[in-house]
Amino acid sequence: MPLDTLTFVIVSVIKSAITLLILLTAVAYTVWLERKVVGHMQNRWGPTRVGPFGLLQPAADGIKFLLKEDLTPPHVYKPLFIAAPMMAVIFALTSISVIPIGNSFWIGNHPIPLQITDVNIGLLLILGVTSMGVYGVALAGWSSNNKYSLLGGLRASAQMVSYEISLGLSLVGVLIMAGSFSLREIVDSQAGHFWGFIPRWNIFHGQIIGFFCYLMAAYAETNRIPFDLPEAETELVAGYHTEYSAMKFAMFFMAEYANMITVACLATLLFLGGWHGPIFGPRLMQVLLPIFWFVAKVFVFLFIYIWVRGTLPRFRYDQLMAFGWKFLLPLSLANLIATAIAVAW
Repeated sequence: MPLDTLTFVIVSVIKSAITLLILLTAVAYTVWLERKVVGHMQNRWGPTRVGPFGLLQPAADGIKFLLKEDLTPPHVYKPLFIAAPMMAVIFALTSISVIPIGNSFWIGNHPIPLQITDVNIGLLLILGVTSMGVYGVALAGWSSNNKYSLLGGLRASAQMVSYEISLGLSLVGVLIMAGSFSLREIVDSQAGHFWGFIPRWNIFHGQIIGFFCYLMAAYAETNRIPFDLPEAETELVAGYHTEYSAMKFAMFFMAEYANMITVACLATLLFLGGWHGPIFGPRLMQVLLPIFWFVAKVFVFLFIYIWVRGTLPRFRYDQLMAFGWKFLLPLSLANLIATAIAVAW
C-alpha cells in the first residue's frame, strides 16, 4: 500500500536529513581512519591528543576550518572561484541519494526503502552526477589564475575524462548480467550461492576483471594515490586548490572523501553482493544485519583505499595516461566482450 503524498514528503525529508548527517560523519571519520592507519603503517601514532584515540580530532578540524580567515586572492576570477568548491561538494553529496543500504522495512502496511529515492536508472544517475564533479576541480584551477592551480585543473580534467571511459565499461558487464540499471535489482540478482557455500556475488560470478578495472578507475576518478596527479604536492604545491583556504578548502576535502564513500558503496552494490550475507535471529535482526553487512563491505573497501595510499608511490603523468588508455581501456573492453559472449551463450 503506497504512502499518501504528505507522509511520503515527510518520510523523504527525514531520510534525507539522516543520510546527510551519516554521510558527513562518515566523511569526517574516514579522514580520522586514514590518518590513524597510515600513521601505524609508518610507525607513527596518528591523532591521539583530542579525545580518546583522537576520536574528537574531526570535530576540532571542522571548528578550525569554520574559524579560519577565508582569504580570496585579488587576482582570481571571483564568481567561479567561489562557485567551484560548492559545485564539487554538491555533486559529491547528491549521488548518495539513490544508493540503497538494505532491504525495505515496513511501518504498518507501508514499505519504507532504505534509500532516499528508488529510481530504476539509479546507476546512470550516479554516473551522470559524479561525472559533473570534474567541473568543480577544473574551474577551481582555471579561476585561481595561478600556474600551479591551472596545471592541477588540466591534469584533473584529462585524468577524469580518460578513466571515466574505463570505469563505465567495467560496469557494463554487471549490467548485462543483471539486465537492469536499478541498484536494487542488481543486488537482488546476486542473491544465493554456488554449490551451497560460494556467494553469488558478481566478483565471484565472472566479473573479477571488471572489479579490477573498476577499482583502478575509481582510484583515478577520486584523485587518490597512486593517481593523485592533480594535487601532487611535490610538483604543484597543492594543485587546483592551492589558492583556497578555510571552508572553501574544506569543501574540496569533503568532496574527495564523499566520492570515496560513493565509490565504495557502488563497489559493494555492483560486485560484492550489496547487503547480502548471513541473516538470522528475530525480525529486528533481519532488518539490521543487511545494513551491517553493507557497512562492513564499504569499510573493507575504504581500508584498501587507505592501504594503497600508505604503500604505493605516485605515478608519473605519462605513466598515468598510458595505463588508462593502453592497458585499462583494452582490458575493460575485453571483459565486456567476454561477458556478452558468455551471457549470449
